[in-house]
Amino acid sequence: MHLIITEKHDTAKRIAAILSEKKPIKERISGVDTYQFDGKTVIGLSGHIVEVDFPKEYNNWQKTDLKDLVQAEVLTAPTHANIVTAIRKLGKEAEHLTIATDYDREGELIGVEALNVVKKVNPGISADRVHYSTITPAEIQKAFSSPTKIDFNLAAAGESRQVIDLIWGAVLTRFVSLSSGRLGDKFLSVGRVQSPTLAILVNREKEREAFVPVPYWELFATLVNGGEFEAQHKKGRFLDKAEAEGIQAKLGKTGTVQSIVLGKRNEKPPTPFNTTEFLRAASAIGVSAANAMRIAEHLYVNGFISYPRTDNTVYPETLDTKSIISSFLSTEFSEYASKLLSGRLTPTKGKKETTDHPPIHPATPAKRSELKEDEWKIYELVVRRFFATFAGETLWETMAVTVDISGEEFGANGARLVEPGWRWYYSYNVPEDRILPALKEEQLLNVKEVNLVGKETQPPSRYGQGHLIKIMEDLGLGTKSTRHEIISKLYSRAYVHGNPLQPTRTAYAVIEALEKYANTITKPDMTARLEKDMDEISEGRITEDFVIKESRDMLGEVFKDLSRNKELISESLRNGLYEDRIIGTCQKCSSDLIIRKSKKGSRFIGCSAYPKCDFTLPLPKSGQIVVTDKQCKEHGLYFIKILNKGKRPWEIGCPHCNFIDWQKKVEEEKKAAGNFTKSEKK
Repeated sequence: MHLIITEKHDTAKRIAAILSEKKPIKERISGVDTYQFDGKTVIGLSGHIVEVDFPKEYNNWQKTDLKDLVQAEVLTAPTHANIVTAIRKLGKEAEHLTIATDYDREGELIGVEALNVVKKVNPGISADRVHYSTITPAEIQKAFSSPTKIDFNLAAAGESRQVIDLIWGAVLTRFVSLSSGRLGDKFLSVGRVQSPTLAILVNREKEREAFVPVPYWELFATLVNGGEFEAQHKKGRFLDKAEAEGIQAKLGKTGTVQSIVLGKRNEKPPTPFNTTEFLRAASAIGVSAANAMRIAEHLYVNGFISYPRTDNTVYPETLDTKSIISSFLSTEFSEYASKLLSGRLTPTKGKKETTDHPPIHPATPAKRSELKEDEWKIYELVVRRFFATFAGETLWETMAVTVDISGEEFGANGARLVEPGWRWYYSYNVPEDRILPALKEEQLLNVKEVNLVGKETQPPSRYGQGHLIKIMEDLGLGTKSTRHEIISKLYSRAYVHGNPLQPTRTAYAVIEALEKYANTITKPDMTARLEKDMDEISEGRITEDFVIKESRDMLGEVFKDLSRNKELISESLRNGLYEDRIIGTCQKCSSDLIIRKSKKGSRFIGCSAYPKCDFTLPLPKSGQIVVTDKQCKEHGLYFIKILNKGKRPWEIGCPHCNFIDWQKKVEEEKKAAGNFTKSEKK
């Protein structure tokens, strides 16, 4: 029997259907669906079937010496017992094993994990590997007709990441959580990638808070004569209002066109999608990084797009781009496909070229009706980007006009889209035309009105998910496969909220303590170095053991800093976390209103002056509480939101307003129930 192992059940089902001439026979083995045909059996895993962890004696956080944990042994244990049992049963009977998991570090490791399980019951089994980037009949048939060797170096790189992340995460998280007194489900998560990423957001927020707005004024003239347009004084910003007002006062009722400069501006088409640019584009159309990747994986498994985890921005010569475009001739994209096929197909190229997977591209046509709304949104994004990479440049005609009004220069710029080029295919965020009327030099214009507009300089903007992922890539934080997961973790730990991402006071407390007393954790340098080391493992230049030892040594140095400053860190964290509990000021006694717990464990907002002041407000029983920086104008309390895993945030707003609304609702329901009872008696 030839055993084929895929990464997921859906992939197993699809690959079996492609490889078998007739419909494969489905058989459940140890509660796991398998697909059998022609002496072959295909089984899908559920990602990793084993996990790394410490021995049980390290489970108790309070009793474990964290110094020992830095050098503790790391074991592997099964995570899906039924799948492991099924693989053992099939492995005993198998003569040959083919690993058909996703081709990347994680996929290679998952395949090797399964191979190791089989080898324990069948040591002499032969094994090989197949690589594919789309789950389409042509590519799957091709992959299985030319299998290759298993890349144990690539798997070792994936395993080293697991071990390193476990050790760093366990030691740092336990230290910070124990120091702050935040245990149980409210523990404070710290990690070698997560913490530098969070530091980026906290430091950006500090820049915003430290920003001092500078007032300035802009002078605009509305001009008419055969058309109306607005021109701005050439100086742009006036920092002296009196100067601007002086110019405004002397302006007459007519102006003269001094110069007209006509020009052209070209926009080059975009490069092919790698993972980072795909997630940035998805974020720009309102799909979070985590959702975009989840949807992309679903589309990939079902054969609609190529593998969505890639650094590549150059289509390989082996990719039959003409056939892919031609396949859309009978779809709603037919007009776009026809136009591309009528010309020369020369795609754009990005800066990074790799050999593992091509850039993200459509694999087969899909109908809008066979996908959910969010799935279609992502699929269409991939199709349009693919088409755009073969399209021509966008051409704009530009017009720069200078007008003299009483000796003062005003300018206006216009632009008109002449040739849409690639923007016709990739129709997202297309700039609008700015049309100026037909003008001639020396032409007189009437000044309809002059406006002096007061403004302020703005603080640096917060980072959206797409922008943050790009920054992480530039700094070497995480990988194409993990960056969106890190961002999701920051949300789930209530370190950030909203998009653009805004750090909570808990995030401030953790990052400020770490930056002050162990700033290695919050800098990208150490993490970037380990990422580079893991790349070198996959290339066979250094060993997994060497990198893990190096990372333990790094962590040991960090732990020394933490231990030396344990009391100061504890004080810093506890002070910062107290501030995170403050909701506002008590209207009865002017003390702090804080989030508190009753003896029975229920949460409420209570006065810090208790028992002298007994003012309280209720809170929901479950979910993480996030205190925002928005305040109620009536009660002065900070707005709050509740985070529950897998659900949208519950925007409570002002807790006092919310309580009043709830009381009104209860009263209305009582009245309604009373009226109903009276009508029944009648």
